[in-house]
Amino acid sequence: MTTDYSPARPLKIGTRGSPLALAQAHETRARLMVSMDLPENAFEITVIKVTGDRIQDRPLKEIGGKGLFTREIEEALLDGGVDIAVHSMKDMPTIQPDGLLLDTYLPREDVRDAFITLDGRPLSDLPDGSVVGTSSLRRRAQLTHRRPDLKLVEFRGNLQTRMKKLGDGVASATFLAMAGLNRLAMDDVPRQAMATDDMLPAIAQGAIGIERRADDHRMGDILSAIHDRDTGLRLAAERAFLLTLDGSCETPIAGLADLDGGTLRLRGEILRPDGSEVMTEAGDAPLEDGAALGQDLGKRLLDRAPAGFFDWRAA
Repeated sequence: MTTDYSPARPLKIGTRGSPLALAQAHETRARLMVSMDLPENAFEITVIKVTGDRIQDRPLKEIGGKGLFTREIEEALLDGGVDIAVHSMKDMPTIQPDGLLLDTYLPREDVRDAFITLDGRPLSDLPDGSVVGTSSLRRRAQLTHRRPDLKLVEFRGNLQTRMKKLGDGVASATFLAMAGLNRLAMDDVPRQAMATDDMLPAIAQGAIGIERRADDHRMGDILSAIHDRDTGLRLAAERAFLLTLDGSCETPIAGLADLDGGTLRLRGEILRPDGSEVMTEAGDAPLEDGAALGQDLGKRLLDRAPAGFFDWRAA
């Protein structure tokens, strides 16, 4: 593909600055280098500090609002400071700001959660009353539902920070995403992959999305060469489910779409923040009807959920 990007005028890739975010930006760059037949120095990775990374001393639910890990990056994209933005899709709001478009996804990694202890023991062997650290409202609710005997503490920070907290004895265990461990080649971290039947993952977990300006049609053509269709189909269903439930990082929602030939299967779950109740729905549809299926499952759960079901203040 012929473009005017070069070492003198590099294609600028916006990203958060964590090791995982940088690994995702590097993967994006590597795929573009191949598809565009350009050298590495024809691309520039621009690190942008976001609210969710700046504020580490409070739970995400107390910071409030959507886009805690994306807003400043999207502002840079709109202002022309970067040409594209690379995101962890589980951090992305379901609606993009006016002028931005999210229509490129890289092949999805392992979607499962990883249960982490320093000695590698599984969740079932964790003693009663053990301390588990997590900042995810979804994981807190799922874990409390399954193991109400455990004590949960807030656990913010990137993968390396969370591992250090385990070493310092802040908690006996934590959860990470298998995708993050794999992308960082952290093979030395003891982990137990949680089956999705036991712990349904966050919407879009394991997926990388690339955002662009909606009127940048040339960039749309460039990105189409690295877009993974199957990931796009799965995320269309999952994010429609989330949008219907008006979900955010303040809401315990889980969901996963899988493809089987020409059929898309979707499982969805909502939980009371205190883990006292879990409600699930599942269904299947032709591949092209994934978004409609997501909406349908979301509406079913909304119809079933009593008033105040998602109120985290009651947890």
